[in-house]
Amino acid sequence: MAHEAALEFLRTNPRGVLATYRRDGQAQLSPVLAAVDAEGRAVISTRERAMKTRNVRRTPRAGLCVLSQHFFGEWHAVEGDVEVVSLPEAMEPLVDYYRRVSGEHPDWQEYRDAMAAEGRVLLRITVDRSGPTTQG
Repeated sequence: MAHEAALEFLRTNPRGVLATYRRDGQAQLSPVLAAVDAEGRAVISTRERAMKTRNVRRTPRAGLCVLSQHFFGEWHAVEGDVEVVSLPEAMEPLVDYYRRVSGEHPDWQEYRDAMAAEGRVLLRITVDRSGPTTQG
């Protein structure tokens, strides 16, 4: 897979900055936690009413810069088309996302209730570009 190095890095480094596009075409940046799902897509949990969700509903494309714990260490960027998965369809993918980022939750019903109360959605980025191809 052409983007496997970036996805492998993301599997163990969930911290990143998501870039979506405002109505005027300018970038809107958001710190996020991301994971890689079973289909090799970058996935991010957010709220239905968040600006990033509104942005990708209008312009379904995003970039994600993934950072290591050491700010000046290794990093990777991925870009691609974005799908928004809303509740109720998003519930089990949100559970999978949590497991990939944080492991097992102590009370899955409590987690599901919180996701519903917060109006959570899952953003899925199908990666078609990744980098960097050089360092420095």
